[in-house]
Amino acid sequence: MSVLGNTIPTWETAAYLRTLPAIRERCGRVHELAKKGGLQYFEYHPEKEVDVAKFCIDLMKRDYGEDFTSIKPHGRWRHLDTSILRVEPLLSKWSSHPTNAPDVKEQARRTVDLFLVSVLLDAGAGSTWKYTEKSTGLTFSRSEGLGVASVHMFESGLFSSDPDQPYRVDAAALEKVTAEKVASAMQVSESNPMVGIEGRASLLSNLSKALKTSPQFFGVDGRPGNVIDFLETQGKPDSSNSKFTIPIAALWSALIDGLNPIWPSRISLGRVSLGDVWPCPALKAQAGSTFQEGDDLVPFHKLTQWLTYSLIEVLERNLGWKLEGVEDMTGLPEYRNGGLLVDLGVLTLKLNHDLPKDPKSGLPRVRPSHPAIVEWRAMTVIELDRIADLIRTQLNLSPSQLTLAQVLEGATWKGGREIAKLKRPETGGPPIEIESDGTIF
Repeated sequence: MSVLGNTIPTWETAAYLRTLPAIRERCGRVHELAKKGGLQYFEYHPEKEVDVAKFCIDLMKRDYGEDFTSIKPHGRWRHLDTSILRVEPLLSKWSSHPTNAPDVKEQARRTVDLFLVSVLLDAGAGSTWKYTEKSTGLTFSRSEGLGVASVHMFESGLFSSDPDQPYRVDAAALEKVTAEKVASAMQVSESNPMVGIEGRASLLSNLSKALKTSPQFFGVDGRPGNVIDFLETQGKPDSSNSKFTIPIAALWSALIDGLNPIWPSRISLGRVSLGDVWPCPALKAQAGSTFQEGDDLVPFHKLTQWLTYSLIEVLERNLGWKLEGVEDMTGLPEYRNGGLLVDLGVLTLKLNHDLPKDPKSGLPRVRPSHPAIVEWRAMTVIELDRIADLIRTQLNLSPSQLTLAQVLEGATWKGGREIAKLKRPETGGPPIEIESDGTIF
């Protein structure tokens, strides 16, 4: 990378890699390589994309008939409401309090508090862990189980330092959260093991530090919900529809910068910790002598994007705000969306790959930092755009009529889970297993 023949400073590259547009642009570079057969681990079969689109459309028609506009956006709200409504009853409970009913903005702050900790707890839990909800007797696993468990952790006041107000999250309380407390609340035991329990607890502990060090976003009391007050200073009324409009870049900045201290230290560039950004050796090999430091790095920021999608819904539904620039968001590069592409043949591992196999499942099993996973995730980001376009074309819908967030919710993420259950009924896991530490997937 250079400007007028001069090398771009590494700190500028680092800043760029932490923006939303960088995700699609860098993943696009990997996708271009795939077209030429230049990936190290995967072969790309674009002719199979129509099969994925058909599979997704069949799912959408099964679940929504022809009413595709009724598909809710992909976000944490869906998981928290698994089987029964949990978020709306909380909002109703707060608003109908006989003596101390919070206003709409405070209700939104509380919802942001809940969603933020819930998203951070939403990394792969493994194929054996389950959570049983005492009030209903229902049992959940994976993302739904983590979501339902987080609601009850929130209601119990685990994340609040105010004994008179359990429905909040603040730095003082998070400081005291331990792996043992998280394990107990998540019903983890020898017979009900969870992957990455230490990583999850560490994220919450680090969240305490992040909230305290960014009062401009989270207030002097270090509360996630205070980001609403920051966003209010960044928005303006939209004269065309009378809605208060917030640029997505403002929300992204608060999350990517304000929460940067929570992520484990992995890769840094120009003394900037990059977060969910990884090297792709195939990009470096392709660059040859023109390679500049940072050219091989591919950003994903999966959990931050998942959080952004989730908070967009809170801001729109609770406050009636409008987010501008949402088209910069990408599909989420995780194992459900990516698994769909592998299971339906858009991506196949090269025959001479050297990935180690899990002794039990016989499936490839590697760490998130492995070049194969970086290629898989980058391809997933661009393929989700392509699949969404195919679905819209076949249904004669525009991007505004069927958003990427709706495609993720009603088609690709669900499709990845369903095809996994068909192909691997014992676990329902992905076709490539990832050694999760509870902080990425």
